[in-house]
Amino acid sequence: MSKLPFTKKQKKEPSVLWFSDISKKDGHVVGGKNASLGEMYTVLQKKGVAIPNGFAVPAYIYTQMLKKGGVDGYIKQLLKHLDTQNIRQLQKVGKKIRQRILSQDLPEKINSAIVDAYETLKNNSTDPRAFSVAVRSSATAEDLPEASFAGQQETYVHVSGKKALLLAVKKCMASLFTDRAISYREGRGYDHMSVALSVCVQEMVRSDKGASGVLFTMDTESGFRGVTLITASYGLGEYIVKGRVTPDQFYVFKAGAQKGKKAIISKTLGKKQVKLVYGKKKGVQQEKVALAKTKQFSISEDDIMTLARWADIVEKHYGVPQDIEWAKDGKTGALYIVQARPETVKTQQRGHKIERYVLKKEGEAILKGIAVGSKIGAGPVVHLASPKDAKKFIAGGVLVTKITDPDWEPVMRKASAIITEQGGKTSHAAIVSRELGLPCVVGAVGARSVLKHVKKVTVSCAKGGEGVIYKGVVPFEIKTVNIKNIPSTKTKVMMNIGDPDHAFDLSSLPHDGIGLARLEFIFSNFIRIHPLALVHYGSLKDKKAKKHIKELTVGYTRKTEYGIQKLAEGIGRIAASAYPRPVVVRMSDFKTNEYATLIGGKEFEPEEENPMLGWRGASRYYAKEYTQAFGIECKALLRAREEWGLDNIIVMIPFCRTPEEGKKVLQVMDQFGLSKGKNGLQVYVMCEIPSNVILAEEFAALFDGFSIGTNDLTQLTLGVDRDTSTLAHIGNANDPSVKRLIKDVIAVAKKHKKQIGVCGQAPSDYPKFTEFLIKEGVDSVSLNPDTLVQTKRRIYAYEKKLGLHGVSKHRRYAGLLLSTSVCAGSILVGSGCTPFTHMKNTYNEGYIPPQQIRLKAEEKTKKEFIAQYQEKKQDQDKVLLPKCSMSLPSGWVSSYSPSQIIVIHSESDDYFALTIEREVVFPRTTSSTFVGGYEWVLSEEVVPGSATTTYARAVLHDGRTLMVESRLVTQPESIEDILSMLSITE
Repeated sequence: MSKLPFTKKQKKEPSVLWFSDISKKDGHVVGGKNASLGEMYTVLQKKGVAIPNGFAVPAYIYTQMLKKGGVDGYIKQLLKHLDTQNIRQLQKVGKKIRQRILSQDLPEKINSAIVDAYETLKNNSTDPRAFSVAVRSSATAEDLPEASFAGQQETYVHVSGKKALLLAVKKCMASLFTDRAISYREGRGYDHMSVALSVCVQEMVRSDKGASGVLFTMDTESGFRGVTLITASYGLGEYIVKGRVTPDQFYVFKAGAQKGKKAIISKTLGKKQVKLVYGKKKGVQQEKVALAKTKQFSISEDDIMTLARWADIVEKHYGVPQDIEWAKDGKTGALYIVQARPETVKTQQRGHKIERYVLKKEGEAILKGIAVGSKIGAGPVVHLASPKDAKKFIAGGVLVTKITDPDWEPVMRKASAIITEQGGKTSHAAIVSRELGLPCVVGAVGARSVLKHVKKVTVSCAKGGEGVIYKGVVPFEIKTVNIKNIPSTKTKVMMNIGDPDHAFDLSSLPHDGIGLARLEFIFSNFIRIHPLALVHYGSLKDKKAKKHIKELTVGYTRKTEYGIQKLAEGIGRIAASAYPRPVVVRMSDFKTNEYATLIGGKEFEPEEENPMLGWRGASRYYAKEYTQAFGIECKALLRAREEWGLDNIIVMIPFCRTPEEGKKVLQVMDQFGLSKGKNGLQVYVMCEIPSNVILAEEFAALFDGFSIGTNDLTQLTLGVDRDTSTLAHIGNANDPSVKRLIKDVIAVAKKHKKQIGVCGQAPSDYPKFTEFLIKEGVDSVSLNPDTLVQTKRRIYAYEKKLGLHGVSKHRRYAGLLLSTSVCAGSILVGSGCTPFTHMKNTYNEGYIPPQQIRLKAEEKTKKEFIAQYQEKKQDQDKVLLPKCSMSLPSGWVSSYSPSQIIVIHSESDDYFALTIEREVVFPRTTSSTFVGGYEWVLSEEVVPGSATTTYARAVLHDGRTLMVESRLVTQPESIEDILSMLSITE
C-alpha cells in the first residue's frame, strides 16, 4: 500500500485527531465520515447544527498495522485468486483476513493515546457514570471519487470501558474486509490496498430512550430535490438500517420550510413494535414498544422541522444531496446529527433519458409492501433464511427473506428482485437495491408464508410508493423518453397528474407546470371514504362501513381531519413536484355512481339515470346537503397553500353550468377561508359545457382563467356518449362545431386578458388540432406524461413554422446536437452516422439498408457542405453555419440559426439535428470513418424497444466541433424520399 501523507497535525499528535482538528479536506487521512463530522463540528455548529463530540484514529495507524508482520502481503495473497461469485469461498477468505487483522496488536503508544482521548471525552460529558461511545469505521478512497463504502464496515454502539473500546477499534479496522466490502471493490475493479480505514469514536446520544433515524435531502426513489425525506423510530438507529422496523416517514417541502412554514407535506405512521436499547451491563438488546406508542409518531412536528432546517444547512454547505443520520436524546430531548455523507445513488445516475416500467396487463396481486425504485422484475421465488444458504440461490431468482444486512449483498447482486418482510425506504435492503438498480419491496408482511408455495412472481415498483407482487410472470415493457435539450415553446406545455405517488418521478419531464391535478384519484386510493361519511360518521347506518372507517382513521380524533390531511398530502406532493411552476387543482368531479363506490357512499348518493348530466361538479359544492363535504376540499387546499407555502396552487371549478352557480361556489369557498384573490389565489373554471362558451363574457367576469375540457365539450356539443362505440364515427374534437366554440372562448379570454388552456386528450391524439389551438393563441396545453415530450417537439416545430420564434438561442439537442448548416444534412448522413439504424422489421419487403441511404446522400451533398463551410470559416464569429434551404417531404419542418439546424417530423419522434460547438465531450469511440477531409467519431445509443440515436463528431479546421445527431423511428419508404429531404439549394 502506498504511504498516506502526514499533515502537520498528524506529526504533532499522530495517534488521534479531535473533531475540532479535522476539516473536509482531511478525507485522505481520516476517511469521508470523520472528515464530514469534523467539518460540521467546527463550521456548522456555529449555525445551530448540533454534533456530538469525538475523535478519529487516523487511517495511517491502520496502514502501519497492516505493514507490521506482513499482514498486507497475507491479504494480497488470499485475494489473488478470489472468485466473489463463489459465495462460500468469499466467506472463507473474508473470515481469514478479519481474523488475521484482529490477531495483530496495536502499538502501546497508540492504545494509550486512544484511551486518553476516551477519558477526556468521558470527563467532559454531562453524565460520566453513564458515558459510552459509538465506534464507527470511516474508509478513505482518495483515488476513487465515485466509490460509496457506506454500510460496508461495522459500527459498535454503547461501548464502555478501555478494553471494550480497544477491541471495537480493531474490529472496525478488520471490517474493511467484510464479505460485502470485498465483493463491492472486486466488482468495481478497485484495488483493495488503495483503501485505508480510520476509526471514529463519538459520544453516544441516549436515543435508546428517545428516537433516531435517517434523512435524505432528496426523494430517494426519484432523485427529486425539492423535498427532505425523514425516517424515524424509537431507540437506536441500527434497527432502521437493518430493517427490523418500518419507521415513521415524513416529507418536508424545502421551499416552504425556508419561508418559515411548517411544511410537512406527508406523514406516514410506521410499524415500530420493537426498539434497540442499551444492554443492562454492556452492548445492546431488543425491547418491545408499548402498544400505545406504536400508534403515535416517534418525533414531534417541531423535531421534524428542526431536522429539515439542519439538513438544508448541511446540504447547502456541501453543495450536493446528503444522507444524514440523526438521534434524539430521550433524557434531554436534544437532537443531534451523528453523521452525514453525500448521497451516492441518484446523484450518480445522471443522464437525459427517463425510463418507465409498465405492466402490459394486470396480474393477480398476492402481496403488497413499500416500493423501492420504480422498476419491475420477475423470476422464480427463492426463499433464504440466512446468507449462509447463498449456495441455494439461483441467479435471476427473486430473493424472499425476513430482513437483509450487509452480509446479504453478494446474494442480492444475483437477484432479479428482492422481497423482505421488514424494513422501510432507508433499510439495508432498500439502500442496496437502489444502488444495484433492482426492484425491491420491503415491509411485505407475511411474504414468506404467502409465497411459500408460489413458484414464480413479478415484483412491480412501478406504481409509486406501493410495491405489488403478482403471481406468475406478468409481461411488462420499458418506455424510454429522451429529454435532452427539449426546446422551450411559446405555448406552455403542462402535464396532467392524478396519482401523487408518481409526481416526484415525473418532475424531471420538461413541463411548464401541472395543468390538471385531479382529486378523484386521491379520494379513491388514499382517502377511500366518502366525504359525507367522514362528516356524519356518528350517524352512519352501515356497520361494516363504520368499522372500516374506524380502522382507516386510527390516530385521528376527528374523522374529517383524516380527510383534510390525506387530501392535503396528495395535493402537496403534486404541487411540490412542480414548484414554483403553476399547479391547477380541479375540485372533485365524481359522478353520483362513482361517489357511491367510496366507503359509506351508498347512504348519501341518489341513483340517477344519467350521472354524466346529473349531480356533479359545481352543483354539489353549494348544495346544502354537500357543503360540509366540499369544506374538506377547501380546508385541504388552504392547508397546502397557507400552512405549507405551496402558493403555486390554482383552484379550478369543474362542470359549472351557469354564472350563477359560479357565484355560489365562490361564496362557499369564502366561508371556508379559500377566497379568490387572498394571498394571490387564482380560481379557474372548466370550459366543458356549451354554456361556458355562450356566456364566456359572464364567466370571465367571475374567474381568473379557463381550462377547456375537450372530452366533455365534444360530447355535449355533438350530443354523443363517448363510451358508446356505435357513435364513435360521428365526431371528435376536430369537428367544426367544437372548434368554433373553442375559437370563440379563446377570443373572449384574450379580450379580457384571462388565462386559457386545454387539458383534454385531443392535443395528444390529434396533431392538427394542436396546431389549430396554437394558431388561435391558446396559452397552454396540458397533456398526459407519456405524450408530453413528443407533443412539445411538435408544438415547437409548428411555432417555428408560424414564425413565433426568432433565431433560437436554445440548443435543441445541445451537447449531443450536431452541427452544421442545413446543408449539414449532407454531413448528417455523409458522416457515416446514419439516422436509419433502427428499423422495426429489418426483413420487411422493400427495406432499404441504412448504409445505402447514407452513401447516396453523402455522394450528393458532402462536397457542397464542406465548400460552403470553408468559405465562411474566416468570419466564424458572425456565421457558424452557412444558411441553406432544404426541400422537405410532407410533414417535415426545419429551423435555422447560425449555430444549429433542426429537421423534425411533426407527427413522429423522427429528427435530424446539426450543431457547431466550441467545446464538446467525445464519447468512447465505437468506430470512425474519414469523410470530406475530416475524421468522424461515431457512436450510438441503443434503447430496447425504441429508436437508436446515432451521433457523429468531427473537429473542424478552426478547432470547433461539428456534431450530428439523428433518430428515426419510422421506416423510410425510398431512397428518393430521403435524398429529396437532404437536397440543398442555394
